[in-house]
Amino acid sequence: MTNKPWLKSYPECIPHSVDVHEYKTLISFFTEKFKAYSTLPAFTSMGRTISFAELDRMSTQFGAFLHSKGLVPGDKIALMMPNLLQYPIAFFGAMKAGLVVVNTNPLYTKREMLHQFEDAEVKAILIAENFASNLQEILSKTQIEFTIVTSIGEMLGFPKATITDFVIRRVKKMVPKYHLPNSISFKTALSEGAKSSIKPFEGQPQDTILIQYTGGTTGVAKGAMLTNASVMANLIQLKAFIGPYLREGEEIALTPLPLYHALALAANGLMLASLGAHNVLIVNPRDISSLIKEFKSHQISTIVGVNTLYIGLLNHPEFKHLDFSNMRMAASGGMAVQEAIAQKWYEVTNCPMIEGYGMTECSPFVSLNPLDGSGKLGSVGLPIPETEVRTVDDNLNPLAIGEIGEIQIRGPQLMKGYYNRPDETDKTIVDGWLCSGDIGVMDEDGYFKIVDRKKDMILVSGFNVYPNEIEDVIAFPPKVLEVAAVAHPDEKATEVVKVFVVKKDKTLTKEELSEYCKEELTAYKRPRHIEFREELPKSTVGKILKKELRVHA
Repeated sequence: MTNKPWLKSYPECIPHSVDVHEYKTLISFFTEKFKAYSTLPAFTSMGRTISFAELDRMSTQFGAFLHSKGLVPGDKIALMMPNLLQYPIAFFGAMKAGLVVVNTNPLYTKREMLHQFEDAEVKAILIAENFASNLQEILSKTQIEFTIVTSIGEMLGFPKATITDFVIRRVKKMVPKYHLPNSISFKTALSEGAKSSIKPFEGQPQDTILIQYTGGTTGVAKGAMLTNASVMANLIQLKAFIGPYLREGEEIALTPLPLYHALALAANGLMLASLGAHNVLIVNPRDISSLIKEFKSHQISTIVGVNTLYIGLLNHPEFKHLDFSNMRMAASGGMAVQEAIAQKWYEVTNCPMIEGYGMTECSPFVSLNPLDGSGKLGSVGLPIPETEVRTVDDNLNPLAIGEIGEIQIRGPQLMKGYYNRPDETDKTIVDGWLCSGDIGVMDEDGYFKIVDRKKDMILVSGFNVYPNEIEDVIAFPPKVLEVAAVAHPDEKATEVVKVFVVKKDKTLTKEELSEYCKEELTAYKRPRHIEFREELPKSTVGKILKKELRVHA
């Protein structure tokens, strides 16, 4: 207990310990779940719903197709698309065939695509046609042997599929011309797979099943190798922490974050699905109106998002008029939740927003606030079962409670390592502890707070300034919609704070904001430069891209 002070803060319904080795592989676990929930709706996209039984059948067909093309267990397949029904079908099909899934961001540039496909030694790809023109230009430089191209509307059924694809291709012109002569459609792959049988495959716990790319703590994007053991462990850990508060077979989860991202895949695609939840997929999470529409169409009970997504919902004029009587969980990760947003969310929905913490290298969940409302606003919660978290100094010496340092993590959910990068693996995992690159602190109750990323920290005249604190303060005034703080070079102070602000009220001025900061921040923390923007650069999951802002600082 002495070394794990967070255990005393666990609600009684959350176990301190769980058996993470109960299932040998992810697919053996889900084979059981597909049968248990066979008649329940599994995934909905743009009005089309498939049951767990249909997901089981079609994923088997897709796996059989992969085998018929000569792919063998251990081969890599890239999945590159937004949230479509095709994704869970292909994901579980690849798992059944023993292939390794390489999730790929559809908005990657040609250079980024080529790096990932070459680095991971990808042999097959399923790609949405909207991004096929980029693939065409780099395909000859990769090891990809065959390509499956799908459309946004392909799985929606007639006539909706035809109408949807016509609008996307001809009206909105969202599909650049491409030429991939040997490619086939997703439905053709399923049809061909239905004519053959999938070859029996028994995986092992230490088999890599996912290569999930991340910037890690340093350098170029690296592929984190996630195994059956690490992914299963994280799923069981998460179920143990969240499961007691959710209703098996009854939850309806809004899924705006893309499933190719580790957060959404683990939370929605795996954990919630393993409870028989119905995942309502959002193709474009930036289209807040589409989220509002799904709230109206379904009695949404859970949502997993990021801070900027919640800002968008709260500022939509129709949101406060929706029915939130079924809401049981609103979780946030990927970036810090601003306290003003969490408070406003609760005022509108009567459902607490819980913040968590994770890393791709941890499959990805590390800590979470309890769903019973006993958590601490502004913290990332308690380590999930079987997970140890601590802070260390620059020499990796453990720090006492209340001391700020780099967060380290140890647990069964840690990655096997970075693919083909043992040097980077050795830098990141030291004596069994994963060095996160995040600066944090643990309080006396065992709750952790992320102070900031090491690389985002601003050094002002020898003082460490953490952008999260600045952003929390500036986000409170009602005239501010979004804010990001970065370092700005300064001859006298080394660096000073610069903030980029998106106005909610056009009357907001720099002078007004500066006066407010004088009241709320000590001198060296106050922004010396304020720049208003119409919008802030964001990743596909809505995470503010500070790297791009630093270029302009």
